[in-house]
Amino acid sequence: MTETGKTLALVAAAGVLTLAAILVEPERRTPAILSDQGETFYPKFTDPQAVRTIEVIDYDEATAAARPFQVEFRNGHWVLASHHNYPIDIGDRLVKTAGALMDLKKDQVVSDSAADHAKYGVVDPLDTKSASLTGRGKRVTLRDVRREVLADFILGRRVDGKKGMRYVRLPNDKRVYAVRTEADPSARFADWVNADLLRISSSLVRRIQILSYSIDEQFGRLLNLESTTLVQEGGKWQAQGGSQVNQATIQAIVSTLDGLKIVDVRPKPPSMAEGLRAGKLEMTLEGAMSLRQRGFFLSPTGRLLANEGELIVDTASGLVYVLRFGEVATSPGDLKPVATGNENRFLFVTVNYDAQRAAKYGDTTGAGERMARELNNRFADWYYVISGQDFQRLRPSRKQVGLPPQAGPQIAPQSPSPAPPPTPTQSPAVQPSPGNPPQPPPPTTSAPPRPPF
Repeated sequence: MTETGKTLALVAAAGVLTLAAILVEPERRTPAILSDQGETFYPKFTDPQAVRTIEVIDYDEATAAARPFQVEFRNGHWVLASHHNYPIDIGDRLVKTAGALMDLKKDQVVSDSAADHAKYGVVDPLDTKSASLTGRGKRVTLRDVRREVLADFILGRRVDGKKGMRYVRLPNDKRVYAVRTEADPSARFADWVNADLLRISSSLVRRIQILSYSIDEQFGRLLNLESTTLVQEGGKWQAQGGSQVNQATIQAIVSTLDGLKIVDVRPKPPSMAEGLRAGKLEMTLEGAMSLRQRGFFLSPTGRLLANEGELIVDTASGLVYVLRFGEVATSPGDLKPVATGNENRFLFVTVNYDAQRAAKYGDTTGAGERMARELNNRFADWYYVISGQDFQRLRPSRKQVGLPPQAGPQIAPQSPSPAPPPTPTQSPAVQPSPGNPPQPPPPTTSAPPRPPF
């Protein structure tokens, strides 16, 4: 065969091979690791309003424990199912949370190896087989009314040098993606409840009384009693009797009352809650144990005491709030923290309506009476937990208020004389007693009647 013939034969063979390659593999193959890059994670999830359960599982590396948090729509209301079904007003948070997760795309594949999960912070916080105590992510699951999964992600660390991107993995898949998203649903109770627990407007606060004491639990009496009464006159705060006070400290109290936010709750026994709605505190063994565990005690005279004192607040609408501060609040199974003065505290709230007080301040509408009923119905079911920072703001010392130490008796009477018969507005189950702290009158009229118990 001539050289020309050989060349033509080779060209023909190459053509045949090229044709065969086209027929067998018409398009270039995509590497397996890039097979789903750019796709939507959950293409069937298109309606944020379809979400009826939001589950967020965070991981606390300090305690090596998963922290479950669950919001659920039940019986026509949104509740924190992980926190004793505490009712919340979810507002636009549902749409924001669901919408941020609905259209997530697999922007970039970064790994197909389970060995990389800790590096990217996408170890499942519920994974009991993994030995890693670090590198665990936040698992977020959205479910519909039938509790079927709409979306389920493990959100990991943010991508270095790429703003708005973080590592994401699906719980049953090894593959890790870099995803453009700002989604970061919170597993903190305080982030899902509204501020303004008390519904107090700072402009309506007229009188504040700070009661500080210690409790002799054996005899049910108060020791080291100190009472500080503050009144607002002409838009300025002063002590009862006219002494000047630290305005910044008082304004801190008022602003904290206005926007008081709780960080957790515990349910009261049903029988106690039912009685509180009726303005009574009828004690049972279950109720007494429940109170004591949280730093509250019922004295022999029927007065509810708190081991961190009380704050009594009068408003221009005739509402008289009593905030009682109890024991350091810990989660079940947690050890009591070392005292720093900034621990979260239990809070027991009651409110009463005083028509005479409302009239003195110029409110004759009677709207406060309806609000008192609404608030007591809400407060009746719960021991609230407030932050240590808010507790400190609401319980300043006399020195912080700008007043000298209080002179006079430091022990409340141990054996008070019999209380008078109850008036129609007092609860026959729990009557006021002369053992209560003295109630100095405001400048022009007598002090408001103390709410029952």
